[in-house]
Amino acid sequence: MGESMTDAELSGQRPDLRTAWVFPGQGSQVVGMGRDVYERFASAREIFDQADAVLGFGLSKLCFEGPADALTRTENAQPALLTTSIALLATAREAAGGGPTLPSFVAGHSLGEYSALVASGALDFADALRLVRRRGELMAAATEGTMAAIMGLDLAVLQSICDEASAAGVVVVANENSPGQLVISGSTVGVERAMVLAKERGAKRAIQLNVSAAFHSPLMTEAARGLAEAVSQIEELRRPKVPVISNVTAEPLVEPGAIRDELVAQVTAPVRWIASVERMAADGVAHVVEIGPGTVLTGLVKRIASGISLVNVNDEASAERWVAGTGS
Repeated sequence: MGESMTDAELSGQRPDLRTAWVFPGQGSQVVGMGRDVYERFASAREIFDQADAVLGFGLSKLCFEGPADALTRTENAQPALLTTSIALLATAREAAGGGPTLPSFVAGHSLGEYSALVASGALDFADALRLVRRRGELMAAATEGTMAAIMGLDLAVLQSICDEASAAGVVVVANENSPGQLVISGSTVGVERAMVLAKERGAKRAIQLNVSAAFHSPLMTEAARGLAEAVSQIEELRRPKVPVISNVTAEPLVEPGAIRDELVAQVTAPVRWIASVERMAADGVAHVVEIGPGTVLTGLVKRIASGISLVNVNDEASAERWVAGTGS
């Protein structure tokens, strides 16, 4: 499906200059995701069948039937979310007879950036699938450190706290999700010190997360090195048909070389989701479509830019409603 999807279906379309598509990251997975579109749409079935063939195991069965603990494992959740997101996009295209019209931007939260790259035509689905499987394996192998969600503090305040707490151990802001909803990551002692300081300085909540390692922090450097090797083996990475907003810089990615650098850098760099949404809004985006399981990004966008209209495409019914509403 890979090349035919990116070239034949994406070519010749003028972007909708007021719309962005966004794709969720790890944590949005749920047992049963994608099953309804697999059963009804040939294009979605082709995506899931291709994933099974590329990975050499029944990823589709894991998505549809679980068990939940296996689906949640990082090395499985990442390809499962990519596959389901792209299958939902394929469903919408099939239901629309080739549409919907391309957006002005695409973006994804962490892992979701791979879905955005496939949707933009920069990366073939099969290559993206191999990369996220390897990315998940490398991240799962990292067992150092922890993460914590910090509610009710401004980003600048939390960054200052992390700087101070770094005297105890590595700790950085890892996910800039929305105003007042931030995540820190680093060594266990550094994160715990930052949690204490955050509470002292007015945080509403500071909750240590149930994660296996310090994602999006310098402690993921070894994983980034491994991913760099995998990225270097991808022979074809094209200019996207529409700009992809970078997790690392919150600026548009348009060159293949910059995309390669991005995929490696985002493993250790913070996810700058607030700045990404603000950048799209500043460039005229008034409608955001979240394509993939769950509604996490819809909630974040609502807190960042309240004037943006929001649509979720996370099952068969919502995909059909979306394309019916666009008139594509």
